[in-house]
Amino acid sequence: QVHLMESGGGLAQPGGSLTLSCTASGNTNRIYNRNWYRQTPGNQRELVARLGGAGSTQYADSVKGRFTISRDYAKNMILLKMDDLKPEDTAVYFCNYVQIVDIGRKTEYWGQGTQVTVSS
Repeated sequence: QVHLMESGGGLAQPGGSLTLSCTASGNTNRIYNRNWYRQTPGNQRELVARLGGAGSTQYADSVKGRFTISRDYAKNMILLKMDDLKPEDTAVYFCNYVQIVDIGRKTEYWGQGTQVTVSS
């Protein structure tokens, strides 16, 4: 089992910055990838940023050049630095880990989410 806890959400002005953190605890071996998703009311969760096992990164087109996903090995956490925030970035942001359970089998873990609101 992996337990994920997000922090760092809040209110920011357009053009401002926030950094989200996700601390992992439990059995964090064999993590396939580490991700940030976001969700707005009435919509499905969308992938914002992905950190692959080999350190590769992937971003949604809407956040490329503005958001950066990274990992703090010492604290067993991932970060999402969000710059040049826009009102359309307003959402609940979720941390997600995908773990390899067995050959051909993976499982996912989710945090509880943290609200980010971008407004003047």
